[in-house]
Amino acid sequence: MAGSRHSAVELTQDLIRLRSINPPGEEAPCARLAGAFLSAAGFDVTAHSFAAERTSIVATLAGSTDREPICFTGHLDTVPLGAAAWARDPLAAEIDGDRLYGRGSSDMKSGVAAMLVAAMALAKLPRRKAGLVLIFTAGEETGCDGARYLTTLPNIVPKAGALLVGEPTGNYPLIGHKGALWLRAAFHGVTAHGSMPELGDNAVLKAARSVLRLADHRFGAAQHNHLGRPSLNIGSLHGGLNVNSVPDQADVQIDIRTVPGQSNEAIGADVTALLEEGATLTRMVDVGAVASNPQNEWISGVFDLYEQRFGGRVDPRGAPFFTDASVFTPAMGNVPTLILGPGETAMAHKTDEYCLVSKIDAAVDLYTEIGQRWICG
Repeated sequence: MAGSRHSAVELTQDLIRLRSINPPGEEAPCARLAGAFLSAAGFDVTAHSFAAERTSIVATLAGSTDREPICFTGHLDTVPLGAAAWARDPLAAEIDGDRLYGRGSSDMKSGVAAMLVAAMALAKLPRRKAGLVLIFTAGEETGCDGARYLTTLPNIVPKAGALLVGEPTGNYPLIGHKGALWLRAAFHGVTAHGSMPELGDNAVLKAARSVLRLADHRFGAAQHNHLGRPSLNIGSLHGGLNVNSVPDQADVQIDIRTVPGQSNEAIGADVTALLEEGATLTRMVDVGAVASNPQNEWISGVFDLYEQRFGGRVDPRGAPFFTDASVFTPAMGNVPTLILGPGETAMAHKTDEYCLVSKIDAAVDLYTEIGQRWICG
């Protein structure tokens, strides 16, 4: 199976059929499958679990010199199926024409499969000067949990020379992504009968006043050349139990997307001041922005490769979503980073998610060429 172009498609199907919906995650079967492939190819594979069945793997293939390795990374978990009915079994991995359907097909088991098959080809290359590292993580969808755990372990995440993230981009190379700060604000009041609101303290009104202040907030950060402006969205507001009582509790969830140069810590302090009303703030997700220099030699080389293969000019831009690069890029020494994967960006997290079979095959070729230029150059 390993080595044929179609094996990446088959491997994508195998991974989709291994349920790894987060929560609860249970990525261990996917990790075992990926680890077995890489072990058979000659990689040194280690598994690391931050909880039961929440397994990430790190696979290393040494080079013959001290040049820093290139790292390929992706995640093994998927988001839930959602409330809407699927027209196709989300775990059957059915193919219809050029479309491969299933949860995780685009985000991002096709990227993992393409990296695995490319890695097998790269392992056969003679005279490898630099090494290759593959990291496949658990828990990315809920805030890069697996990646964070790996960075706490001694000598597990290496210093790399380049980082390639296989998230869904339709194989278009992206230079980074915005950061994300997801906050939950809890407001507290005093309950009373709805006919006597003056005897209570309405937590919903406190939340509403705070939401209006947040809506008027403008970040001081300048627009980033490639990632645009920071943003703030109120994702949910819940409060009260029944119509004829003064509510003594309300919760607001806030989604802030940041650009390089902003501090999530400082933003959290600003939001706390804006909320007022005695709100209690909890961080749900806290990841930084990533933006590599498009003039970097390795990055411009990948741009050239893309333009040769597909035509057109690469316009440096970032992904609308966050990735494990928010953890690995700084951990590896602020390494040049690209996000490039065969999945369709617009299909991520959607009902009847699919990826294109042809782009999986193209990703294998891209990953193999990118890896060969680094390892043998």
